[in-house]
Amino acid sequence: METHLKEIELRELWRRYKEDGDEQARERLVLAYSPLVKYVAGRMASGLPAHVEEADLISYGLLGLISAIERYEPEREIKFETFAITRIKGSIIDELRSLDWVPRSVRARAREIERVNAKLENELQRPPTDQEMADALGMTVEEFQESLLQISNSSIVALDELWTVSDASGDQVSLLDTLQDPSAVDPAQEMDTTEMKDRLAEAIARLPEREKLVIALYYYENLTLREIGEVLGVTESRVSQLHTKAVLRLKSRLQGEGDDGE
Repeated sequence: METHLKEIELRELWRRYKEDGDEQARERLVLAYSPLVKYVAGRMASGLPAHVEEADLISYGLLGLISAIERYEPEREIKFETFAITRIKGSIIDELRSLDWVPRSVRARAREIERVNAKLENELQRPPTDQEMADALGMTVEEFQESLLQISNSSIVALDELWTVSDASGDQVSLLDTLQDPSAVDPAQEMDTTEMKDRLAEAIARLPEREKLVIALYYYENLTLREIGEVLGVTESRVSQLHTKAVLRLKSRLQGEGDDGE
């Protein structure tokens, strides 16, 4: 009953803001949906260095929420939560990028791992092992795994950023969100996104089993890295390595295919 009343109240706030331009209604919408910002910031904070404050991420995300409220069209068949989460994430990522706090050496190492992974996978016709990756990079397995942790701890390595498409308003929508909610993309974009979805799904299917499981639990079941560690019986840092490795594999695969003009 209480949920139903809340839905009626929210509908009325949307009407007052969109039809009457009521600024007080807009402020109440920001307040009502602010838990979304805390949720997104909390998930992103778990994969970032300790010096990045969750409170800062929340303030960056609020800008995305306000923008989402201003641009949302209630008559379109898209849930506001889906519409807003993408923009909250985007706002946080944009702000972190503008601060440029990711060390250049870490960025270079991530690109090198992507390049070597693509080369080995092409030669071997299967995902390379840690030992094969380490040998090709001229380092020990321990050094390779430490590199994965450094990349994980100091950059936003996320499946959300692999592919983005433009929706009807010209905003960028993450492909992952379109997999979870097909209504997140305008029908005019459907042909392009279908092809990209197929490529992403195929790339995920070709991952080693443990990496595939980490991707499924993190992005589709919304488990934290710590919770995934409990499921798999490994440490959180090991899950972080698996996640980073999986995303770098997917990036090298998808970008490599794009470069070939496929």
